[in-house]
Amino acid sequence: MIWDFVMMTATAVADSVATVSKSMNVSEAIETLSGLTLGEVLHATTDLAVSIVGKIIKLLLIWYIGRWLSRRLIKVIKVVMERRDVNLSIRSFVSSLLDVVTMAIIIIMIISVLGIDTSSFIALFASAGVAVGMALSGTLQNFAGGVIILLFRPFKVGDFIEAQGVAGTVREIQMFNTLVATGDNKIILLPNGPVSTGIINNYSRETVRRVDLVYSISYGDDFEKAKEVLMRLISEDARILGNPAPAIALSSLAASSIDISVKVWSKQEDYWGVMFDMNKKVYETFPKEGLNFPYQTFTVNVTKE
Repeated sequence: MIWDFVMMTATAVADSVATVSKSMNVSEAIETLSGLTLGEVLHATTDLAVSIVGKIIKLLLIWYIGRWLSRRLIKVIKVVMERRDVNLSIRSFVSSLLDVVTMAIIIIMIISVLGIDTSSFIALFASAGVAVGMALSGTLQNFAGGVIILLFRPFKVGDFIEAQGVAGTVREIQMFNTLVATGDNKIILLPNGPVSTGIINNYSRETVRRVDLVYSISYGDDFEKAKEVLMRLISEDARILGNPAPAIALSSLAASSIDISVKVWSKQEDYWGVMFDMNKKVYETFPKEGLNFPYQTFTVNVTKE
């Protein structure tokens, strides 16, 4: 029984025995091994054991060194993202992705040490990557857009922006979407991909903002008087800044009115208050000063036949 067990073991490792040709079939290998002495079989078995132990040591070294390098790399990436104040969800996702990628590389190296052809595994991983990439192309684009937004910061939470035809306050920057609250308190999710590649108007980036106003008076009214009244109203509003200086100009001669352009500057938080209050003051003050708001008029000519 013991001799039969030794013969089965020697047959299983026939490739390691120099006397066995690679071109031999199983029956020829058994016939060749049958002519070996017990010492020769034990010697071959010992060589096999040494070879196996050597491979096990290599595998352990690859595993532990690979995992150590993987953890070091992930730690460095985390430190870089923390210094750049990258969103926590992005940090977690990138760390997990790096861990999976490095694990796949380590497994491929282990398979290679075992003597298995790794080309098929690499082709399989590449095919799977292409398939997943095609299936998740839009999602990956949004993820990349989120990373770009978090890294380059074209806007931040709390900014009032206009992007993709939507204007509102940024509530949250997620991994794939940006949440924007509109003026009527609707929450709109904007995909990060188009946002990062499109035009973004960030109204909160600067501390001051220009308020553009247009007022109309009737033909025949005194423009200089209207300008004087507007300057008085501007000077009475402490929220309007003196630098840059306010600008008042006759912007156009319309069909039924003289249009006056008024440009004043205020702090970001006073923008809407200045606009609404100026409109109210002009509406109340112009008639008292003899300045008339024009109405659209039509001239109708009636001919008698």
